[in-house]
Amino acid sequence: MAQIKANGIDIEVERHGDPTGAPLLMIRGLGSQIIHWPQDMIDGFIAAGFHVITYDNRDAGLSQMFNDAPPYTVADMAADGIGALDTLGIARAHVLGISMGGMILQSMLLDHRDRLLSATIIMSSSRAEGLPGRSPEMEALLFADPGDPAKDLDGVVDHILHCDHVWGSPGFPFDEAERRAFIIRAIERSYRPDGVMRQGMAVMAGDGMAGRLSEITTPTLVIHGDSDALLSVEHGRDIADRVPGAKYEEIAGMGHDLDGGVGPIVVGMVSGFVGGL
Repeated sequence: MAQIKANGIDIEVERHGDPTGAPLLMIRGLGSQIIHWPQDMIDGFIAAGFHVITYDNRDAGLSQMFNDAPPYTVADMAADGIGALDTLGIARAHVLGISMGGMILQSMLLDHRDRLLSATIIMSSSRAEGLPGRSPEMEALLFADPGDPAKDLDGVVDHILHCDHVWGSPGFPFDEAERRAFIIRAIERSYRPDGVMRQGMAVMAGDGMAGRLSEITTPTLVIHGDSDALLSVEHGRDIADRVPGAKYEEIAGMGHDLDGGVGPIVVGMVSGFVGGL
């Protein structure tokens, strides 16, 4: 792990695999951290010949917090990722983004296309008008305040575990004891519910990209699960329809989650796609 300056802010970065391999920058979703990438996914990409670069988004993990700063945008977060490549001396990279990370990647594709070798957008959305929305109950769960783990660790863990069940992948194994232990590990590393809210506001302010996706010229792969309770499968299909020449892959039984064996399936899809370019 290393702290670097990227786009003028402090970003926590990890590098995995042979640095001479094909660079693959991976962007996390709302409120999540580097450690949320499944290890079997990272290992799979390394075995496929990629040099994997992961980082904590601003306001998450060990990267810079924005408590007293002006609101930021998805475009600002895209510039963070490009800034990380700059600092690491990487001119062009394959880039993969999940959920909010897929929205950040869409911004990269529009504003930094010369830096991308390919793009893989997973469980994300163009936020176009008319796409199916979440239920009020799901929206409330997504942005609920789980409480203070210093005062009630079990209650916070129970809340996060419940959320993981609700939008997990029904077609793949869910080890509750393993997940509970991991949630505690993530809380101990970093716990920033206020950062989640600021990231959420950046996403909400990011409407307007859908109409520009037809401008994308970078080879693009879109992957979505058919059981996604947060962003229904129509969101992934919509992105693929809007991006010229995009390849679309749908995973049966996958929700808004990469665990339980989803990761290696994604590795196979991405490796095959990149290998065919």
